Amino acid sequence: MADYVDGPRTSFVTNQGVMHGRAEIRQRYAPRFALAGVRDSLSFEGVEADAIGPEAVHVIAWYRLMRGDSLIARGPTSLVLVRDLGEWRILKDHSS
Repeated sequence: MADYVDGPRTSFVTNQGVMHGRAEIRQRYAPRFALAGVRDSLSFEGVEADAIGPEAVHVIAWYRLMRGDSLIARGPTSLVLVRDLGEWRILKDHSS
């Protein structure tokens, strides 16, 4: 969750709705990160990045979610990353 900006402007859009803030996003992902839970592996392909300001970047890519050797999900994603506390963090996440 540290990859997301900690604030109410942070949003995550999926086909199931819009979540705001790290706490709400964390709640969606919590079952996947339970101590005994199975860990998925996230990777990106076809990454395109464009600066939209001195402290902001828009990224478009295809995400791939793997569980072991099995592809669980794949789809387009659009991210807006901003400089936050000296690190690049996600402010807007839209994944389909």
